[in-house]
Amino acid sequence: MSRVTLLSLQVLVAVVAIAAWHVLTTVPILGVTVLPPFFFSTPADVFGRVVQWFVEGSIWRHLWITLVEAMLAFVIGSVAGVLIGFWFARQPLIAAVFDPYVKMMNALPRVVLAPIFALWLGLGIWSKVALGVTLVFFIVFFNVYQGVKEVSPTVLANARMLGMNERQLMRHVYWPSALSWMFSSLHTSVGFAVVGAVVGEYLGSAAGLGYIIQQAEGVFDVAGVFAGMFVLAAFVILIDAVVSLVEKRLLVWRPVAAETRT
Repeated sequence: MSRVTLLSLQVLVAVVAIAAWHVLTTVPILGVTVLPPFFFSTPADVFGRVVQWFVEGSIWRHLWITLVEAMLAFVIGSVAGVLIGFWFARQPLIAAVFDPYVKMMNALPRVVLAPIFALWLGLGIWSKVALGVTLVFFIVFFNVYQGVKEVSPTVLANARMLGMNERQLMRHVYWPSALSWMFSSLHTSVGFAVVGAVVGEYLGSAAGLGYIIQQAEGVFDVAGVFAGMFVLAAFVILIDAVVSLVEKRLLVWRPVAAETRT
């Protein structure tokens, strides 16, 4: 399937969904509106609110604050996940000792941690960053750990037979093996970094996309809530596209997966 065809189908899905939303909120069916506009708003109202925010310029400050929080959480969580994932994978004893504690911390509900971070770090940027880090770290950690553990024993044995030392093994064997796993986790982590920032803003902040959504929800402004969610979704897609570009540059050596024809 060509890229243009794929993009067309993706746009078609969005158009159909929005058209169905419009019909169900504006056209009575058997005398009844299936989705009452008071609870579900309408595409026109939501689009108008988004346009209003960008025309007035009020959205830019909130976008910037959320971007900074999400990027800090993404970078800190990813770097920590990669480093500790590599360390645990190369040190089986350390991994075995800390395994139950890592699983215990990963099982903690992050929403519960948000008020604790706000208490420790205040209502500024760092409490949101800390929450985002807890979401990003474990995703990257487990993928990198598994990627290093999945190194082919044959490749590893051949590399050692050729005389590679530990540093060369790390660069030419372990790192390439983990790279695909790492980028797989980074695509997911982008969304979670933004979620961490927005949830933190929602629970206590004076700016950001989470603050906008919380304020709109507080006055039953459904159009404002949906508008904030759509801006947030577009925001995540743009960041994920940047990650995809970096992935293509770093994984140029990876062969393209063969397509199965039926």
